[in-house]
Amino acid sequence: MAGLIAKNPTAKHNYTITETLETGIVLSGTEIKSIRSGKVNLKDTYAILKNGEVFIVGMHISPYEHGNIFNKDPLRSRKLLLNRREINKLIGLTKQKGYSLVPISLYFKGSFVKVELGIGKGKKLYDKREELAKKDANLYIRRHMND
Repeated sequence: MAGLIAKNPTAKHNYTITETLETGIVLSGTEIKSIRSGKVNLKDTYAILKNGEVFIVGMHISPYEHGNIFNKDPLRSRKLLLNRREINKLIGLTKQKGYSLVPISLYFKGSFVKVELGIGKGKKLYDKREELAKKDANLYIRRHMND
């Protein structure tokens, strides 16, 4: 991923990501300028399917400082660009119990802004604890191997 802009810090903690796909996103000019200056937050974002289209909800893009009437609402829903085959696949996967669409990261690919969208199943609390325990154990082992 060339030019990482933002990552969703809770995506891999709260979901077991089974599949990912790259999507484009519809943005206005002032939003692009704000993204280029790094003023975007993916925390608490999710994607929904509505009327055969995919939208990202909860992504905060701060208003551009030098923009005036052209600034959009920072938390508005933004359309993701997918072809019909990909949307049908997502519809089939999200109909299964427990699967959700989660934006994982936002990055530049050339001059375009892309969203890495993950299809994931929500983790239970004991899964999260188990993952943290494994991480701590590996860190402990690595520290003591160097001694």
